[in-house]
Order: sequence, then structure tokens, then C-alpha cells
Amino acid sequence: MRILLAEDDRYLGEGLALGLKQLGHTVDWVMDGMAAEQALSTENLDVLILDLGLPRQDGLHVLQKLRKQGKDLPVLVLTARDAVEQRIEGLDSGADDYVVKPFDLLEVNARLRAITRRREGRSASVITYGDLVLDPAARSLTKAGEEIMLGASEFAVLESLLTHQGRILSRQVLEETLYGWDEGVESNAVEVYVHHLRKKLGKDLIRTVRGVGYTIQKLVHQ
Repeated sequence: MRILLAEDDRYLGEGLALGLKQLGHTVDWVMDGMAAEQALSTENLDVLILDLGLPRQDGLHVLQKLRKQGKDLPVLVLTARDAVEQRIEGLDSGADDYVVKPFDLLEVNARLRAITRRREGRSASVITYGDLVLDPAARSLTKAGEEIMLGASEFAVLESLLTHQGRILSRQVLEETLYGWDEGVESNAVEVYVHHLRKKLGKDLIRTVRGVGYTIQKLVHQ
């Protein structure tokens, strides 16, 4: 999952970014609202974690502008325990959920999965595709009931393709799932991970659309 974290508290931001990366996510962290707006306008993101009390441009303005632009990016708001009115205003402005500081990392991760799942139109916590069952919470994959071991990057590529069944994802989009701003991108990384996935799951699962990207065909009936 590619996450934009907008939080101006350095201690909190560093801890949350590190924790989410350890859980397998790609995290880019900004410390003010202007930087958040810039990132939202240029990056391919899966979810926004937003503190409403940001400098230079408050988080509520960032959220309202995002929704006025018609973007349906899932947004998880961070608020103080006593900021009830702020939470209400955030939800009314288009936030999908909120979490109260101080919070538990695993709760944040669960709420992120829940709001992205709702936006994708899924009610189940796992993604089923034929005889494949991918569990984002457990970071596990089974095929016909047998566990298939995947590396973190292989899992991220497969999760992105299964989440967007029927859509062609470009190499750039998949790279942005794997690498944050401060990480070097290996030129053929996506091709390597797709190759590994085909070896483990069959060569016909992931289709290459030459010159465009990769896709997994959408199943009409599960």
C-alpha cells in the first residue's frame, strides 16, 4: 500500500512511518499542508493519513480541497483525544475514518485496510481470485489451500494487481507501490518480481500489455 503521511510532529511522524514500513507499506512523509497538497497532485497513492493541525495549510483545508477536486482517495484523520468537534468536521468534510492520538500501530493498520477495502467495494478482509486467497493483514497467500511464500515486494506487486483487477497498471505505478521518495528504484525491479510471481503462480495469471504495463483479468464470478 502506498501511503502519504501528513504529520508535523517529528517524533510521531518518524515512528508511524517506520512502523508502517515494517508492516510492508511504502510511506512518504510530509510535515505541512502545502507539501501534502503537492504530493496529492503528483503521486499515485492508495491512502492519506492526515493530521488536521498542519502548518502552512491546515489539514482540514487539504481534505476539503481534495474532495472538491472529486478525488476519492481514502483518508484516515489523526486527531487529539479531546478534539471531538474537529473529528466531526473532518468526517463531514470527507474523511473516511479517524484515529485518536495516542494510538496503536496495529489499529492504524487495520483502519487503513478497512477504508481501502470499502473504497474497492470489498466486504471481505481477504482477496480471493480463483484458488488464490491473499490476506493483506497476515501478509499471506495460499493457492488451493497451500501456502505460497512471497517476498515483501512480490506480495506488494500481486496485491496491487489483484486489487485493481481488469486495470492495466504501468511499471511506474507499480514502482511507486514499492519505493518511496528516498529509495532508489532498480530499473528492472518490476519485471523481476512479475517473473518470480509467474514462476510461483503460473505464467498466465499476470498478463503483459506491451508498452503499457501489467494486468490480471477480472473474474466475473468468484
